[in-house]
Amino acid sequence: MVVWSYPPTARQMAVTGGAFVIGGLLFGVGAYFSFVNVAPGQERLKSRRKTMRNCIKKRFRNL
Repeated sequence: MVVWSYPPTARQMAVTGGAFVIGGLLFGVGAYFSFVNVAPGQERLKSRRKTMRNCIKKRFRNL
């Protein structure tokens, strides 16, 4: 635990609270965009996997 020699001013407390709120909002926005972009990323991965599988099948079918 930290013991201060003097208590923080009202402005310092407001700045600290504002930084905390802004950090929480940024975290929430990042989590939201991460959640929103999961389905398109999965679709791209499925498409890429299907394309690679077809390419490998085509290549080894001709051997």
